[in-house]
Amino acid sequence: MGNRVVREDFEWVYTDQPHADRRKEILAKYPEIKSLMGPDPRLKWIVSMMVAVQFLAFFLVKDLPWKWVFFWTYVFGSCLNHSMTLAIHEISHNAAFGNIRAKWNRWFAIFANLPVGLPYSASFKRYHLDHHRYLGGDGVDVDIPTDFEGWFFCNRFGKLIWIMFQPLFYAVRPLCINPKPISQLELVNVAIQLTFNVLLYLILGVKPVVYMMMGSLLGMGLHPISGHFIAEHYMFLKGHETYSYYGSLNLLTFNVGYHNEHHDFPSIPGCRLPMVKKIAAEYYEDLPCYTSWVKVLYDFIMDEDLGPYSRVKRRLTGDVKQE
Repeated sequence: MGNRVVREDFEWVYTDQPHADRRKEILAKYPEIKSLMGPDPRLKWIVSMMVAVQFLAFFLVKDLPWKWVFFWTYVFGSCLNHSMTLAIHEISHNAAFGNIRAKWNRWFAIFANLPVGLPYSASFKRYHLDHHRYLGGDGVDVDIPTDFEGWFFCNRFGKLIWIMFQPLFYAVRPLCINPKPISQLELVNVAIQLTFNVLLYLILGVKPVVYMMMGSLLGMGLHPISGHFIAEHYMFLKGHETYSYYGSLNLLTFNVGYHNEHHDFPSIPGCRLPMVKKIAAEYYEDLPCYTSWVKVLYDFIMDEDLGPYSRVKRRLTGDVKQE
């Protein structure tokens, strides 16, 4: 089981998040970075290809023995579905069609959501922008675990279970921390996704549905790619609340590993974030970073100083404008 995690509360701070000030400094010194902002013209084609590949996979797994369905679910489907969730993350920043065609991005995210199986793209957009604007904000940023998570999953075995069921906690957490009225687009997202799931079952049977749903749950649970959930903001070093990852899995995840760069410039698509690091190298080269998400997961589980409470948290003041 392991000893109980030492930390019994979040790391409360009384300063603003660092990204806004660093953004101002970098833009003052390197105004050419503004030219990197705007949509990624390739994103819509990459996402459409990913959807098509997963549709083909649905057809191919329908007649496989169950053991091979489970094998390909973890080896292939989980990777593709997790990658798709990060494509939806890109789309939530209007990276597919730009800010001028914001609604096109919302509908395209619902399309990208289809092979994931779980209707979440419309809700994700609403909460994710709050995460950027109010990073670590008490009662607003639902990326922060609840007190129950910090208290209950407090040893090695508990942290392992917590990581395995990350999708469940990410789904339930907004209802506990920052519930919002259901929007019309969220209802449309649910209706379209449930219709697709039913049609998939009626046309191809149960195996593609299992492949789809388990692929999403496994890919966002105990999986190498899911290391980014921990790596991005869990406080491995005191005083640092955002960390970048510069490893090969960025190729599958739309460069979400460039997370300091992303929070500094959320309007720059993932494909151009390495250029931010190259241009403003002195702002990033001394920041702590990772080269292995697998090691991040291992260290998080094994280190008794780390747990769900290992997050920087701040009380917000003034007018809080949420999505």
